[in-house]
Amino acid sequence: MTTITITKSKNGNYKQVVCKGHAGYADSGSDIVCAAVSMLVINTVNSLEALTDTAMQVEAEETSGMISFRFTEELKEDGRLLVDSLILGLANVAGQYGKRYVKLKFKEV
Repeated sequence: MTTITITKSKNGNYKQVVCKGHAGYADSGSDIVCAAVSMLVINTVNSLEALTDTAMQVEAEETSGMISFRFTEELKEDGRLLVDSLILGLANVAGQYGKRYVKLKFKEV
């Protein structure tokens, strides 16, 4: 299962996104759920880097299926919109394929 944890501050600012694990929907190389989640997350990281001035730290470990990005400054409106879009896409994947493969969690710090 792929678990995505979205961490926000008490006042609602995004702090971090952590995506861990492989969905397990199909064999490696043909897992459409894992591919969808990976594409959404990687595209969001790339968009934040290319289209905004968002300050963040990114870590990835391909074997375990982990990618995380932590914001080192408060997000501006354009960055929040991209993360909102990521969450919408992930929620749609989880809704279509079920919590057996994708779990979306929210955490407040």
